[in-house]
Amino acid sequence: MRLFVYAMREFDELKYFEECREKYGISFDYTTAYPSMDNAVLAKGCDAVSVITNPIGRELLELFAGMGVRFLATRSIGYEHIDVEAAHRLGIRVCHASYSPNSVANYTIMLMLMACRNINYILEKSRLQDYSLEGKIGKELSLCTVGVIGTGKIGETVIKHLGGFGCRILAYDLYEKDSVKQFAEYVSLERLYRESDIVTLHIPGMEENYHMLNAAVFEKMKDGVILINAARGMLVDTDALIAALESKKVGFAALDTVEEEHGLYYLNRERDIILNQHRAVLSAFTNVILSPHMAFYTGQAVSDMVGKTVEAIVRLSEGKESPLEVRI
Repeated sequence: MRLFVYAMREFDELKYFEECREKYGISFDYTTAYPSMDNAVLAKGCDAVSVITNPIGRELLELFAGMGVRFLATRSIGYEHIDVEAAHRLGIRVCHASYSPNSVANYTIMLMLMACRNINYILEKSRLQDYSLEGKIGKELSLCTVGVIGTGKIGETVIKHLGGFGCRILAYDLYEKDSVKQFAEYVSLERLYRESDIVTLHIPGMEENYHMLNAAVFEKMKDGVILINAARGMLVDTDALIAALESKKVGFAALDTVEEEHGLYYLNRERDIILNQHRAVLSAFTNVILSPHMAFYTGQAVSDMVGKTVEAIVRLSEGKESPLEVRI
């Protein structure tokens, strides 16, 4: 099987693709550039294409299909950036990644602790040699009620790890799990919003979840609530969040992902003027943490993202099933 890899990160992903070449007997070539109408021809003669979280629309898929590409794998859990229906119509089978949920779960809890202890302000003042206590008092995570929206692999892992802190945990999901009920109480969204000191999001970026947290929802929450988003930026109405921060309805927001981050995160833009007013406004708040969609980023996760997507397309090319295939 011949594979072409777009947006290859030579400093961390390449070695895992080389391991897959030895393990599965595949051949591959790559570019560090994201796929586009201009460079789609690089995949000519390949059976499969590997991409990351960049838009893959109908026109690009038509080019790939015309060149004989039969499989498309995204090295991410989410696949909303791919027009999956168009891919299926063109005969291209789509796979997504699976990786250790510990990576995002660990990062999520780190963000909770940083928010609870107001670490932004503490470190800023420390750099200025202001070691006073005034204005730096925090809250104990162990005494908080944490509302976890979404109890898939990552949400469930967050809940299990939070159990060690002794905090009260509320959970919401369309599909309840007995394994979660050992650590958390499933409740309605309304009750979760009303009773939680911290709300953390662990649901996919789907059309029905767009701006799930909006102005009306923020009004239902406790004054000074802490918001954690290590899932998808489109889940939160950024204008409503900014207004909630200004009114102090939201006391702290720790955001690993924001709306309109395409073309921004994973790139070095230090010499550029960033045309993202939402992010500029959020970065001005001392009670906001913005990290560049890094929650997943551990050695184990990168190994999984490469290895499991390659395994998935190899299985499909051999006529076997893969649990990572995206079906419609």
